[in-house]
Amino acid sequence: MPELPEMETYKKLLYEKIVGKTITNIIINREKSINCRPDMFIKDIQLQKVIRIDRRGKHLLFYLANGRVLILHLMLGGWMYYGTEEEKPNRTIQIQLSFGVENLYFIGLRLGYLHLYPINEVDEALPNLGPEPLDINFSLPFFINYLYKKRGRLKTKLIDQKFLSGIGNCYSDEICYHAQLLPTRTLEDLNDIEKKQLYESIQFILRNATQYGGYMNHAFYRDDRLTGGYDNKCKVYDREGEICERCGSEIIKKMISSRKTFYCPNCQF
Repeated sequence: MPELPEMETYKKLLYEKIVGKTITNIIINREKSINCRPDMFIKDIQLQKVIRIDRRGKHLLFYLANGRVLILHLMLGGWMYYGTEEEKPNRTIQIQLSFGVENLYFIGLRLGYLHLYPINEVDEALPNLGPEPLDINFSLPFFINYLYKKRGRLKTKLIDQKFLSGIGNCYSDEICYHAQLLPTRTLEDLNDIEKKQLYESIQFILRNATQYGGYMNHAFYRDDRLTGGYDNKCKVYDREGEICERCGSEIIKKMISSRKTFYCPNCQF
């Protein structure tokens, strides 16, 4: 599932490709991916200019000139591609937004969605999201204070969107590895040094992963050299049976709260 770095990468590339452009055509192949009648959806967004794009957690928000906002959540298996009809991936397209001869294809939205709201209903439409880890106000003192009276295992809490926004399976594992903390440890068990290290690891992993385009390797457009660049930089995620580059032990996989979790049992404590 796309997480914060993947959605930040999409946001950056979408700014380059579609902000300031007008939606000239809409094709809806899966009505369950939207939240209103297709004719109303098309009527409200056709010939509207995309004026900005924001991210909240794992959501992208497309702000249109008429005060409408498209809220995207790709969920498990969802991705996007931008290009001409000739460049379109040979995949099932759930929704297509056209900008002249180029199109934004929404692919794999079996669980994901692209919902339309008036701008004054956006906050109400989004789930109750926790703090943004890369927000300017997400400082170490804020984080230490925020952890006061918080309970639960690291893996479970890091992927809880009400606890922190945007972190999922991949980066929760990478954060725990970087911090040298077992994902089975609990927040209440961490000492002050470990809390500080957890904060620094959250910042480092998310910023580094964003810099390299996240771990998902579906190119966003034909000559895309950014998306997926972090995949080969992951230290433990999806690396079961491989050797830990830090200590030489074998990386293992364990189910925690029904989630696949990868870690080194030797150098994470």
